[in-house]
Amino acid sequence: MNLIPEKHSYDDYLMESDVIDFSHPLIKEKVSELISFQMSESDIVRVLFNYVRDSIAHSWDIQSPRVTCKASDVLTYEEGICYAKSNLFAAMLRSLDIPTGFCYQRLTLFDTPDKGYCIHALNGVFMKDLNRWIRLDVRGNKPGIQSEFSLDEEQLAFRISEDYSEIDYPIIYAAPNAKTIHTLEISKNALNMYKNHLPDFL
Repeated sequence: MNLIPEKHSYDDYLMESDVIDFSHPLIKEKVSELISFQMSESDIVRVLFNYVRDSIAHSWDIQSPRVTCKASDVLTYEEGICYAKSNLFAAMLRSLDIPTGFCYQRLTLFDTPDKGYCIHALNGVFMKDLNRWIRLDVRGNKPGIQSEFSLDEEQLAFRISEDYSEIDYPIIYAAPNAKTIHTLEISKNALNMYKNHLPDFL
């Protein structure tokens, strides 16, 4: 896919916000614990990708009702849905001045269209050494879902089915989608939110 940055300046992909709160002490501490500045850029991104994918549980997978949104809360409780996990991944990378944005797919919520659709979040990361953007999906692996760090061919969690009217959006946004953040902020139970209240279009 030809990825299209929403903004022309990389600075827009390095900004801190209420939900991408990378100055939080817990985030700075965890990043320092996981990486060293002797590591290459690709190794840094790979290590942080693996951490968020594997060590932060997906709320639906563990059937947890807790809703997290802010990157620091996702790290504190070590859980969240894809919207929340992508916030944490972006915060960790931005804390190291690695431009990171937000990408989306429209997917069937479960296995068939009659059960509804949802917007799925992943991240776009600008690799300075390669001078190009790549997409990475920290959703979390489980049987039937396998995303990997790759600099070449994408290995995302989900393949798009055009027969089901699923959509792979090419834009790399500088900020997380307002609908996704609003959903997290107003929801009290992650399981109910996941089944009934996820946005289904950007």
